[in-house]
Amino acid sequence: MKQYLTKLIEGQMLTREETHDIMLGITQEKYNECQIAALLMAIQSRGVTVDELLGFRDGLLETGKYVDFNGIKTLDIVGTGGDGKNTFNISTCSAFVIAAAGYKVTKHGNGGSTSVSGASNVLQGHGVKFTDNTDVLRRSLDEAGICYLHAPLFAYGMKFVGPTRRAMQVPTCFNLLGPLVNPCHPKCSLHGTANQSQLRLYSAIHQRIGDEFGVVTSYDGYDEISLTSGFKLVTNHFEKVFTPKDMGFNYVEPSDIYGGNTAEEAMKIFDSVLEGKATEAQKNVILANAACGISVIDKNKSVEDSILIAREALESGKALATFKKFVEINS
Repeated sequence: MKQYLTKLIEGQMLTREETHDIMLGITQEKYNECQIAALLMAIQSRGVTVDELLGFRDGLLETGKYVDFNGIKTLDIVGTGGDGKNTFNISTCSAFVIAAAGYKVTKHGNGGSTSVSGASNVLQGHGVKFTDNTDVLRRSLDEAGICYLHAPLFAYGMKFVGPTRRAMQVPTCFNLLGPLVNPCHPKCSLHGTANQSQLRLYSAIHQRIGDEFGVVTSYDGYDEISLTSGFKLVTNHFEKVFTPKDMGFNYVEPSDIYGGNTAEEAMKIFDSVLEGKATEAQKNVILANAACGISVIDKNKSVEDSILIAREALESGKALATFKKFVEINS
């Protein structure tokens, strides 16, 4: 660790192999909290590189649990978090719309960090029991079109940096790792980032990974398509700026997609969208995110085409039926 810290003090970058080895060392408890904190702060102060983040990712995947779905083409849809906007569970709700449209979704997530309700919170509130049992996960994927991978059950290495990260009380590069360590290594992903630099970082990482990807960021700092502003979407095939009007929607206010002050309030909004009782703004933000996800997993569909597919899946009640089936299998 002294060697790694010296390199960072001298302004050098760490290699992918070095951060991989550091991650293995962390899981083997070779370093104390002061050393880990110093390392994370040194990287955070100048910004993590593509190779450094890929190395940490390699180490987390290597020391975690892999889920094998036998090559089924699936999509993950998740944001990096940390935007501080406290929206309702947009990516989770969108995931059920995508599954209802006939696409396989392997949703990766955790409890809320800067929001009152993360994916795990809203699902647990409905009685969902998290599992790493491949048979149960595969049944959920086959019968409901979606399964949920609760991050702490798979990324074992995260627990070794948890106390240090909590004590530091500032974001680190580990805040960016969650979406990148889905334990089933999905072939497709739609990832939301909170700013343009993260969007560029994630786009470069996905190009190195070699999967089918979409990375989005809203210009006013949301790590998802918020419809409160324009947003940029970068994929394997194009890079484009959209406005809500381009998608056939009106601009919305931040208060329109606010998740409330408690997990129960966020859950009520989530339910209202699937039940067809939500506001137009709440429904439209789900359609926008689901549409971009569909366009990633089905490259023959444009974002505009995918809005129609998402709308039919939601307004027909298929998304609600998909969610009920999912809860039945996973409770």
